[in-house]
Amino acid sequence: MDGNDRRAPAGTATAGTTDAAVILRVLRVCLHCGFAVLLLVALARLLGSGLQGTNWLALSLALVLAAVYLLGTVLEKRHSVDTSRFDPRPYSAWWLGAVCLFWLLLIWASSDFAWLAFPLFFLQLHVLPLRLALPAIALSTVLVIVALWFHNAGADGGALQLPMVLGPAFGAAFAIVTGLAYRALYLEAENQRLAAEELRRTRAELARSQHDAGTLAERARLAREIHDTLAQGFSSIVLMGRSAEKSLDDGDTATARDRLRTVQETASANLAEARNFVRALQPPALAENTADETAEGPAENTAEGSPEDPLVNSLRRLCEKTETEAAARGTRLRCRFDLEGTPVELPNPYRTTLLRAAQASLANVWVHAKADTAVVTLSFLGSEVAMDIFDDGTGFDASAAADPAGRPDGSGYGLRSLQERVSALAGSLDIESAAGEGTVVAIRLPLGDAAARNEP
Repeated sequence: MDGNDRRAPAGTATAGTTDAAVILRVLRVCLHCGFAVLLLVALARLLGSGLQGTNWLALSLALVLAAVYLLGTVLEKRHSVDTSRFDPRPYSAWWLGAVCLFWLLLIWASSDFAWLAFPLFFLQLHVLPLRLALPAIALSTVLVIVALWFHNAGADGGALQLPMVLGPAFGAAFAIVTGLAYRALYLEAENQRLAAEELRRTRAELARSQHDAGTLAERARLAREIHDTLAQGFSSIVLMGRSAEKSLDDGDTATARDRLRTVQETASANLAEARNFVRALQPPALAENTADETAEGPAENTAEGSPEDPLVNSLRRLCEKTETEAAARGTRLRCRFDLEGTPVELPNPYRTTLLRAAQASLANVWVHAKADTAVVTLSFLGSEVAMDIFDDGTGFDASAAADPAGRPDGSGYGLRSLQERVSALAGSLDIESAAGEGTVVAIRLPLGDAAARNEP
């Protein structure tokens, strides 16, 4: 029984897999085997001398000692295998006291049991604190010496002989040194086990933190996508629906039909965006542009860029759509797209960010700015790609625009969403605006060497 032993719960990795733990097990087995062998030798000598006089009492005490010792070791073993079973460690000191008491009675009955002191020295070192174990070993050594003198010389009035002192003294010293080494190994194995448990806990906490961070990042990504696509699409549908209703009330069925066609197109685009969220594909506006351009015929070929570039075509179509939606609302807004430099093939995150930025900015223009003109300029500058969205509207206070909390109705999220998108690509976002002076949204995204050299 081990009063200092601290074992990990069943099913967890312990220090038993280490070399130190293997040595500990070997020493513990040797200790128990040594006790059993010395007890059997003493019993054999006792039985060889005949069961007479006090020998019957010594035999009974020896059997009781064997039962108590075996009970403690069995209970300890069962608990080490299954921690749900009875834990004998709180009673280890009492168990050791009972073992020592029966041993004291035996050494006064027969000197053959004196040699059980050596495994008891190890038990005292292991079960008791060091400040109590050393006095207990010293006292046990003195009792062994006295018992040997009493049985071998004291009964005949002889003097105490040197071997009677040196044998127990050297045995106690050896037991102390070995016991301290055992204690050091035990503490090392225990520290390794505790370190392993702490490492497992740290890894589990890190995994939870990473999972939570990933969850929050995904929620933020979905919030940006919903704001920049579905929410704006639904807003367009509502405005177009009101315009169609007004046209019907005025008897202008042609305009109403045109507005309803725009509602259908916007709803189809929103449906494609919703399906895109499920499939985790690139934005449909980018993926479908090449096919659309092929079906509709060649686009206008200007000296400014290639009509086959999906981002360029998406931005041009977005400007046309913005004019249409503004007209449906009764606003005369002219939206123009300009291209500067030679387009290069951009990674999908870059194209998505630039397209979403243009969508959000133009939505703010025709909803809030009351502008007459808006210009989207896409520039390929070699080491970076830039996009500027200008309008000549009423302007606003740019320092207070990006409210982290948004507005109570759920709006006001666009600029913060755009800033998060641009920051994720190590880019920069600048907003210049003042009351009555219009607004400029400037985005700069750095390009790698491969992207800068990769022309369509």
